[in-house]
Amino acid sequence: MELHILEHSLKVASIAKEGIQFFTHGLIKLAFLPSKTRCKFFTLTETPEDYTIIVDEEGFKELPVSEFLSVAEATWLALNVVSGGGSSSSSQPIGVTKIAKSVIAPLADHNISVFMLSTYQTDFILVRERDLPLVMHTLSSEFTLLRVVNGEAVAANSLGVTNGFVKPKLVQRPVIHPLSSPSNMFCVTSLDPVTLPSVATILMDVMFYSSGVKESAAPSDDLEYIRFFSFSLIEGYISLVMDEETQKRFPLNVLFTSASGELWKMVRIGGQPLGFDECGIVAQISESLAAADIPAYYISTFKFDHALVPEENIQSVIGALRTNEGGGQ
Repeated sequence: MELHILEHSLKVASIAKEGIQFFTHGLIKLAFLPSKTRCKFFTLTETPEDYTIIVDEEGFKELPVSEFLSVAEATWLALNVVSGGGSSSSSQPIGVTKIAKSVIAPLADHNISVFMLSTYQTDFILVRERDLPLVMHTLSSEFTLLRVVNGEAVAANSLGVTNGFVKPKLVQRPVIHPLSSPSNMFCVTSLDPVTLPSVATILMDVMFYSSGVKESAAPSDDLEYIRFFSFSLIEGYISLVMDEETQKRFPLNVLFTSASGELWKMVRIGGQPLGFDECGIVAQISESLAAADIPAYYISTFKFDHALVPEENIQSVIGALRTNEGGGQ
């Protein structure tokens, strides 16, 4: 398999919910007018705590400086596993459980923090740019390493990256974080960018008015329901993660959904904000799912992590993960 190192230099940021009105103009441009912003990598994820933004340098220019904006230190690069060559974003998703042993676990073993983003099309593993030499050294035996330059994949070892560092000792992974599973069910879907204008009003309503009177999806007595919505526009491909009530707000013929109408349950990881320096969280979850052969999408946000698993597997997933709580990651 090939590991593509994408050319985007990414920022990971959080927008406080009480300040979202200061950012809506820029976010609407990023979501609906990418030709104006020249942004190639943009994702916006709303959780109960905040909005998480992952955006390239061009897109970051659209965000105002504000006390409501928190930016993770360092620049991040996106890695993408491609099976059998081809375009990274148009390939079928490998799945976080399929890359657990070959990518995620080895990086955790070498104390490299990762930030995961699963989309409808594929899975991105974000690593800090400064960690790239160690990332390449760690994964070079398993993958053909290619770096995307001006849209073309070239051999990464021709870019002057050296192995002039001391290989770290394998680290003991920390104990798993608290888990919870919200009551609502989710779908992972997409739409043709050509149809984006036809649902722009619905999308803006979902993105920015969830805390207003227009949001009625959650039963008032359902304390386990959480607000979670993710929109990605990456290299021209759109991905959406939303709960089933939100999905009903879209026209039936717009979203790409499976014939079976597959729904996913969420496992939310973390009791307190996880931070960016701890290693092994994604590995702990993905390795357990891989061992049970359970497919999953995985989305990291600024404060917590989220795994989506098939509805019928949720109890066995929770059981398997909690069995590991007493051990190390």
